[in-house]
This record gives sequence, structure tokens and C-alpha cells, in this order.
Amino acid sequence: MTTTTAPRTAARVVDAVKVYGSGDTAVRALDGVSVAFPAGRFTAIMGPSGSGKSTLMHCAAGLDTLTSGTAHIGDTELGSLDDRRLTLLRRERVGFVFQAFNLVPTLTVAENIRLPLDLAGDRGDPEWIDALIDVVGLRDRLHHRPAQLSGGQQQRVAVARAFAGRPDVVFADEPTGNLDSRSGEEVLGLLGGAARETRRTVVMVTHDPGAAAHADEVVFLADGRLVDRMTAPTAEKVLDRMKAFEGPSSREAPAPVEVPS
Repeated sequence: MTTTTAPRTAARVVDAVKVYGSGDTAVRALDGVSVAFPAGRFTAIMGPSGSGKSTLMHCAAGLDTLTSGTAHIGDTELGSLDDRRLTLLRRERVGFVFQAFNLVPTLTVAENIRLPLDLAGDRGDPEWIDALIDVVGLRDRLHHRPAQLSGGQQQRVAVARAFAGRPDVVFADEPTGNLDSRSGEEVLGLLGGAARETRRTVVMVTHDPGAAAHADEVVFLADGRLVDRMTAPTAEKVLDRMKAFEGPSSREAPAPVEVPS
């Protein structure tokens, strides 16, 4: 008899509600979302503008707080942490890649990759960082500064920096938004390859079906609710699914799906 073990969960939210403002001006950005991101997988979050996808990522990563519900990194519930412990958790267990590269212009590539570790007074794992440099293909650029790199190369530095501390999960918010299509493809392939080669988890927010096609799975939001999930996505299948959200009113979006947490 074969026993199937459920994949470990790197991050999740349960009954997540996020409301901005109050009274007549209140905006319900998340409306009871429960979703888990399995360890060692690359998941994309998609949805129309205003669907809550960036809010979901920010709350799951501990960059923002939920109005109600819970957010977890591994077995740690983020709402139970004070500011100091939350900062330590983000530093030690979470990596970030943003649309803006956020590199320090006066530092070299090598120094930018190590920056979070150096700020924390952490030597890190030299062998891990050395392997990362090969994964992102920057060995011949280690002594260059950001101004000497292309946009794609700068985002590669940001990806290596996000993985340098061996985080449980890396969150990427529109990581190809400032790149041309060729550089964007390279960075997306890099994120997927880094997730699989390092067995780390990547959660990416994107509006681009082609970008989502690089993921192992796509999570779809509409009106702050989880409405679908798609495994083994292709750009064509994702685009077709996104067309279901188009129309004169976002209320025409499909009803939420039940997803176990």
C-alpha cells in the first residue's frame, strides 16, 4: 500500500479579509480568501486590476496586516508576532523581488547580493551564495555596479539577493514590469529554475498570462475573492480564463471556489 504525503505548506492565508477605510468609503480588498502555497513550487497570482492580488501577497508576506483572518509562514501565525519578531521573520524566512530593482547604486553586484545578510550581521552560507551566482549567471559581473548592468541583469541581482538568506518563500511583485520581453523571459525562467533547483517557494503577482505560464500553478482572484486555480498553465489557457473576468461589471466573475487551507 502506497502512502501519499501532502506537500508541506510554505505560506498560507485563512479566511483573509482586508478592508481599507471605513463607512461609505470602505474598500474590501480581500473578502474571505483561504489559499495555501505549497513548498518548493512556483505559484502565480492573477486577476483584474483591483482584484486584491497585490494585497494578498503583501498580507501573506507580512508587509501588511489583515483586518481579520490569519496569515502564516510555515507554522508561524504572523498576527501573533510583535513588530520586532515580525521583522526578524521577514529577514530570516522571506525574500522579496519587486518591479523596481531596489539595488544600492554604490555597491557592486556581490555586495548587493549580500546586503540583507550584512545588515543582519549574518555571514550566510558561502557555498550557497556561490551556487546562486551561477544560477543567475552573474559570475563575470560581480564587481560591476548597477549602472553598468542591463535591466535584466539588475533584476537577476535582485533575484539572487532574495534567495541569498535561504528563505522559506520568495514573494515577487510584477518582477518583469520594468523589463523588455526578452529580459522578462530570462528572469521568469530564472525564478522557476531557482525555485526548483534550490527547493524554495516562489509566489509571484503578475498581470501577464505569458509570465504566469512559467509557474507551476496559477491562483485567480476577482473582487477580493479566490475564484479558480490552474495547474500546468499555458499563456493561452490563462488568457482564456482571464477573459471570464472581462465585462461591464466585475460582479459577473465566477463564484468563489472552495480551496482547502
